[in-house]
Amino acid sequence: MDKHFLLVFSLFCCIAVVTPLKCITCHLHMGSDRCRRGFGVCLAQKSETCMLLNIYKKYELQLSYMVCQKFCRDLMFNHNNLTYIHHCCKSDYCNMNH
Repeated sequence: MDKHFLLVFSLFCCIAVVTPLKCITCHLHMGSDRCRRGFGVCLAQKSETCMLLNIYKKYELQLSYMVCQKFCRDLMFNHNNLTYIHHCCKSDYCNMNH
């Protein structure tokens, strides 16, 4: 019985490792328009998560950028009258609409 449990547990662990995180890619998404460049799906590698970068000007979305990102971290900063918001997440397609 213990050998059977160990075999099933090992198989479960392998399946979890083989299934990579899927993220949306879009290198140029303008406001509420469709993705204009780089639309697709990336498979996150080791140390990568899904990342969404939104750029706002006075609370109005100007541009979005979505990719698999290594060492991603959530942050927000202002530069040249624009607000940049990085959002990182770890579930399939989580960077699509945030």
